[in-house]
Amino acid sequence: MKLRYAVVTSVTRDDLPDGGAFIFAETIRKIRDKRPETRVEVLIPDFRGDQGSLKTVLEARPDVLNHNVETVPRLYASVRPGAEYQRSIDLLKSAHEMDASIPTKSGLMLGLGEGPEEVQQVLSDLVEAGCRILTLGQYLQPSAEHLPVERFVTPEEFEGWRKKALETGFREVASGPFVRSSYHAHEAYQALASTTESTI
Repeated sequence: MKLRYAVVTSVTRDDLPDGGAFIFAETIRKIRDKRPETRVEVLIPDFRGDQGSLKTVLEARPDVLNHNVETVPRLYASVRPGAEYQRSIDLLKSAHEMDASIPTKSGLMLGLGEGPEEVQQVLSDLVEAGCRILTLGQYLQPSAEHLPVERFVTPEEFEGWRKKALETGFREVASGPFVRSSYHAHEAYQALASTTESTI
């Protein structure tokens, strides 16, 4: 396929003792073996806070480690049942502390009923955890069984959040109604790498 950049993710594998960490690590290694020039970003679950699983992934040397917080703490019970906001923040912080040379990335969906102060607090928490890349997108209801959209955020508001996120301390931010985790992921990595004098 001659990919220049690959984003690797999976369904949550809580059925596995390591949460699927070995599979992520092995996938990174196989891509490196087949095509060393391909950059690899992994979008991982929280591994239930297991530090060993996180270390397994980091030791495989992804170019970017992504874990989405998805929403503000107040909405976790309804938006992310079974997940914990602080556990996600701690995972990103641990990743940064284990290997600061691997950029960490996270993302939020807007339009679920969050308030501006709540969003700003999440941005601050992520930056404090060492997160450098951020995506902000519009929540869309996947099915009738999922939570309804509370509000459609305007493009102007998304641009305002992009500026606030940069002011808060993020290095690269993609913010807009159609933005998702992998949106322009390669471009964000290139921009970050160029500012840190890394080789693309």
